[in-house]
Amino acid sequence: MKVLLICLLGAYLGSGYSSILMPSAREDINKVVYAVFTPTLMFASLSETVTLRDIISWWFMPINVGLIFLIGSMLGQIAVQILKIEAHLQGLVIAACSAGNLGNLLLIIIPAICSEDGSPFGDRLVCSSNGLSYVSFSMALGGLYMWTYTYGIMKKASRLQAELQTDNTEGDNQDNIEEAVLITSTRPMEESTENQIGVPLLSTGGLSSTNLNLSERFKEILDQIAEEALAPPTFSAILGLIFGTVPWLRSLVVGEHAPLRVVQDSIKLLGNGTIPCITLILGGNLSRGLRKSTLKPLMIVAVICVRFVILPVIGIGVVKLAGELGYLPEDPLYHFVLMIQFTLPPAMNISKEASQFNLISV
Repeated sequence: MKVLLICLLGAYLGSGYSSILMPSAREDINKVVYAVFTPTLMFASLSETVTLRDIISWWFMPINVGLIFLIGSMLGQIAVQILKIEAHLQGLVIAACSAGNLGNLLLIIIPAICSEDGSPFGDRLVCSSNGLSYVSFSMALGGLYMWTYTYGIMKKASRLQAELQTDNTEGDNQDNIEEAVLITSTRPMEESTENQIGVPLLSTGGLSSTNLNLSERFKEILDQIAEEALAPPTFSAILGLIFGTVPWLRSLVVGEHAPLRVVQDSIKLLGNGTIPCITLILGGNLSRGLRKSTLKPLMIVAVICVRFVILPVIGIGVVKLAGELGYLPEDPLYHFVLMIQFTLPPAMNISKEASQFNLISV
């Protein structure tokens, strides 16, 4: 109920009746959330609650996230084949089916559930503390998969779209091409002979060109991983895990007699602003309502069916099976987070990547 009320407030502030939380204001607040609030929340929660034993016991979460991306991609591929979606839009649909919002929405949902009366996850404070640790780890994993696997899918879709646009341009200029061919055919025989001799020399460069492309692609993937690792939320999550798992670092910021306790308290104070700001932004975005889309309605329906019908059913089976096999810790909140990861809507970073590659955003 509290989340709903804050969303309604954000929707009102973002509507024409108030005109306070307009798109430019939401963008500025989102930058502050991304660069300040979310990193401080993740560092504070991980450094206080996570130990090396916890990290080892959470080994199934990276596999769980990987299964979501893998199964979602397979279902997305089936959807694009059934619907016969254009080649340059297939990557966008597959990305929307595979990449879920593993960060911001969980930051809203998990603390809200923990704070409810009669929560099935025990003490409210313990639930919120552990839940934020799970969410922070989930966000770091989601970002890693997002900017490696999904980034490659979106880049391939962008390349197909560029080729399609090039083909259309070539079709429009067919008359010029035919004229160029006629001019070339009137050249002297000596020049034609020289060109034929030069052909093998050109063809020998194909292998080195292929190797160069593979090297450039590998370098680009490494650059994307490094960029994601240095992003404020991911970097703070890594830093929080290090401080939480290394005892002498943990003693610097955690505990009543910690020498840097005031720094930790300041970080926690900043982190407390994350959830209200994200919820207000969510409400403000909802105030825009449904807008006309250039995507086919069946494409949107396919993404909805995959993410909200098929994946949740599969997720329940995966988590239940892992629990029965003894792969998961006994904390029911951890089981719940693993299940809810299968039910989340497409990641907001898909829109960012679609804009980066000049694709149509879902």
